Amino acid sequence: MKYCSHCASELTYIIPDGDNRPRFVCPACQAIFYQNPRIVAGTLPVHNGQILLCRRAIEPRRGFWTLPAGFMENGESTEQAALRETWEEAQAVVQLQSLFSMITVPHIDQVHIFFLAELEKAEFAAGDESLEVALFNEEDIPWNELAFPTVSQTLKRYFADSSAQQAAHVFDIGISQALAKGLKSSG
Repeated sequence: MKYCSHCASELTYIIPDGDNRPRFVCPACQAIFYQNPRIVAGTLPVHNGQILLCRRAIEPRRGFWTLPAGFMENGESTEQAALRETWEEAQAVVQLQSLFSMITVPHIDQVHIFFLAELEKAEFAAGDESLEVALFNEEDIPWNELAFPTVSQTLKRYFADSSAQQAAHVFDIGISQALAKGLKSSG
């Protein structure tokens, strides 16, 4: 950020009075610009014990597999965002069951939220952001071709948790784990 969106003055990066961290501040009009984490919302769609995954058609991680998810838009709930992203990426209609995982990814300022969802009918297709979409049994999941650590960790917890439909998993993805995968961005 370089210029104030209110008065076009050049911004400074300082700790405002009464705050504890640096922010972009306009010295002319005193506007403070807060930068907060972005929310990624998606689903863990299950159909007869199989998981619906999408092969990404966009960067980052084009060609890798992921759960249907993406950035939440202003004016929508996390549930609405998860349903919208599932439709956009997999052309799939799902019924949300419960929150399954919420993962903070501080080094890229994101929070990833996945809802357990029932895919009642095996009806799906690749949306604009997907190269292909497919159902996978646990043993067939392309574990080495998953796009993001949040997807991998969500899937591992799903298969390890015999009461998956009742548990919510809340955890952090540390920077060392993400860097080991060579990731600098996700979505």
